[in-house]
Amino acid sequence: MVTLFRDTLAELIGTFVLVFIGCYAVINNAGETTALLPALAHGLVLVGLIYTYGGLSGAQFNPAVTVALLINAKINPIRATAFIAAQFAGAILAAALIGFIQEGTEALGETRGLYTNDDVWIAALFEAVLTFILVSAIFQAGVFGRAGGLSGVAIGLTLAACILAGGPYTGASLNPARTLGPALVAGNLDYVLPYFVGIFGGGALGGLVQNLLLGPARGEK
Repeated sequence: MVTLFRDTLAELIGTFVLVFIGCYAVINNAGETTALLPALAHGLVLVGLIYTYGGLSGAQFNPAVTVALLINAKINPIRATAFIAAQFAGAILAAALIGFIQEGTEALGETRGLYTNDDVWIAALFEAVLTFILVSAIFQAGVFGRAGGLSGVAIGLTLAACILAGGPYTGASLNPARTLGPALVAGNLDYVLPYFVGIFGGGALGGLVQNLLLGPARGEK
């Protein structure tokens, strides 16, 4: 029980940091035509968080990643439930703090882009593809350990690349907690359900493909 509390707290703090840094990077990038700043901020902080908390909780910080691990029996249901609750709580706390600091402005760093406004289900499909890519990297580099000690770098760079590609179009969330926190504080939940469908769906598919089709062969470490 003590270990579960400790590791769940690590997930809450890690998700808080990821969302806080990520949202402010988006706020600071307002008016720019590229997603370079948000991509670097999200990718770099994730690298740091993986090496900081990876030895405790596995450094998931993303309900879609936790669900992908759960359906592939890489985490038990009790631990997964605690982690997901902590991830959403950390994201909401981070967004609430940003809302307090940014009081009087509409700048909260939401995960929105051109497709969010034009066709939210196209945005959800884009999010599904990006999340598939991220979860694939997490399974291969992290879960299967094929990147060795560079797993954190591989995963962080993958997230940064996905944000560079998708940021202008969807906000490149790839993380239901990253989407819900700012959307809840902003009072705009219109796009949250489609994003959840895309992100959870893409993450689950990515985990299944990597584990069932591209995972370690029998007897392989």
